[in-house]
Amino acid sequence: MSTNNKQTLLLVDDDLTFCRVLAKALEKRGFDVFTATEIASGLELADDHQPDFAVIDLRIGNESGLELVEKLHAKNPSLRMLMLTGYASIATAVEAIKLGAVHYLTKPASVDDILHSLQHEQGNTAVTPAENPVSVKRLEWEHLQKVLMEHDGNISATARALNMHRRTLQRKLDKHPVKD
Repeated sequence: MSTNNKQTLLLVDDDLTFCRVLAKALEKRGFDVFTATEIASGLELADDHQPDFAVIDLRIGNESGLELVEKLHAKNPSLRMLMLTGYASIATAVEAIKLGAVHYLTKPASVDDILHSLQHEQGNTAVTPAENPVSVKRLEWEHLQKVLMEHDGNISATARALNMHRRTLQRKLDKHPVKD
């Protein structure tokens, strides 16, 4: 924690504009915010400032924010981390929590949602299950993400495992997740 008794927050996202806007909003709420746009600089900032909280994007350039979650958790198991992503999937949500994140939110998320997720200690039994089953397109997208994770993000190995052409897989992965 910083010397001025403000809680500190590490924000790592490769979208510089998003970082600036979210950092400014969090600073208005009383946080000292340190931003990074890549994993290496995020790790350096964490070492230098020992943050209380971290908000980490799932995709940081060509790198996976899951790697950063794992490294930060290994250094400081009490760090409260939130995975924030525009590419949500069940597989990445499960992995983020297993690796040490306390919550997982999809973009766009409000500052209030982010803060609530970081500070909420318990699970919420009032969360209601979805009314409709997941669409076939969404299930396909989820499956592609799961197999990609099983192959450590290697697109060629994933394509081979799925018996799919690599370019076809890349096109499918470049699309945003299907909304249900």
